[in-house]
Amino acid sequence: MLAVTLNELRFEYDIHSLVKAFYPAETVKVFKEGTKDLASDGDNPEISVDFEADRIRIRVDGQEEETLLSRPEEKNVVKNELKQLLYRMLSAKTGKLLPWGSLTGIRPAKIAMQHLEEGKSREEILSYMEETYFCSREKAELALGIACREREILKDIHYEKGYSLYVGIPFCPTTCLYCSFTSFPISAWRARVEEYLTAMEKEMDFVREAFRDKVLDSVYIGGGTPTTLEPDQLERLLSRLRNTFDFSQVKEFTVEAGRADSITADKLRVLKKYGVTRISVNPQTMNQKTLDLIGRRATVEQVKEAFSLARREGFDNINMDLILGLPGEDIPEVSHTMEEIRKLSPDSLTVHSLAVKKASRMMQWIEKNGLELLHNTEETVQLAARTAAEMNLHPYYLYRQKNMTGNLENVGYAREGCYGLYNILIMEEKQSIMAIGAGTISKAVHPDGRIERCENVKELPLYLEKIDEMIERKRRLLGLEA
Repeated sequence: MLAVTLNELRFEYDIHSLVKAFYPAETVKVFKEGTKDLASDGDNPEISVDFEADRIRIRVDGQEEETLLSRPEEKNVVKNELKQLLYRMLSAKTGKLLPWGSLTGIRPAKIAMQHLEEGKSREEILSYMEETYFCSREKAELALGIACREREILKDIHYEKGYSLYVGIPFCPTTCLYCSFTSFPISAWRARVEEYLTAMEKEMDFVREAFRDKVLDSVYIGGGTPTTLEPDQLERLLSRLRNTFDFSQVKEFTVEAGRADSITADKLRVLKKYGVTRISVNPQTMNQKTLDLIGRRATVEQVKEAFSLARREGFDNINMDLILGLPGEDIPEVSHTMEEIRKLSPDSLTVHSLAVKKASRMMQWIEKNGLELLHNTEETVQLAARTAAEMNLHPYYLYRQKNMTGNLENVGYAREGCYGLYNILIMEEKQSIMAIGAGTISKAVHPDGRIERCENVKELPLYLEKIDEMIERKRRLLGLEA
């Protein structure tokens, strides 16, 4: 355990994230001094942060440094100067340089985008990210390159006059070792799927009326695994969506087919019938030993067969998801996966760095086996990036997560014209996204730039019971009268 004491509770999340990045194997506790009787154990340093009116003082194992605040009245300036000092001290203590430096936020490309919109030059933006966050030049260039591509992709999006729709299907064949998303085993809930669809239809009707004067730009059906639904249930869902919303200006209609063991020709034909333009067939790895360990029942051969079946059914925009840093996977295993992916030649590829979530079974696995078998490194990330480039797939969106192994990133790569529009919109937060279904989160982007969210309950029985309350939450989010 590693203890961090503060003289007042400020920027706890940022401090925790940065300390955790340097000490990924440790449990980090951040608290106000005097409120808990905790101390760092083992070889971990004692860290304290003192906030004063015009300065911040940090001690790491008795080594003390301070920074005078350039603009103490501005929260973002104080946060950056705090993180700069903490980063320098932890870097000196550990001998580590983090690829993203002190940057702990999940949207690095958004920073570059803001500076692009202010008219800054390429070199000004790169220098800012290096000097403010200590990002490596390589990561700063990645963020800037993606921001430039995003700006071109989004040029025809209706921001204030439009919205996007997310539909959550919280059923899966099994729950994977690393997963923390809302999901329920389809075998136990099959009898209530129709009831779930009925509840979602009530949400659909509300969203249609609330946004009747807005343009629908993109629709994304995720999960869970949407293709755990039977063909007739998919037909019900997609026909209802089509009959409820105006799809005339929808630029992208995505369904996560996801698990290969849930994909059949009949289901793919239903997706095709209702105009789905983009699907995902997600192996996460092409190493059978790892698939068995993480609980994905589909074999490598089933993944290949499902992908080929989707091609035969006419899908010309297929994404595949991979996770780097899965247990026991290093350069040889990642290299094998990338070669197998190259043979399939997907239209887009999303490469995730494993993020260890408290709600996942991965946490228990780590407690038993340790972090030593999780090898997410800059070398594996670059291997995936090189293979994507060789397949003519370009990086187009980027995000980071808390507790991400290697302090690295998730990157989406795609061919020209096959970029995942919804993925960019959810990251850039420039358009309202209405989400329906258990465990989903709606996001309202107001004309003044404010962003507000509301959540649907995660537990399926509670969602079914309280569907009217879920609709009322959206009503309040949008400031509509009952």
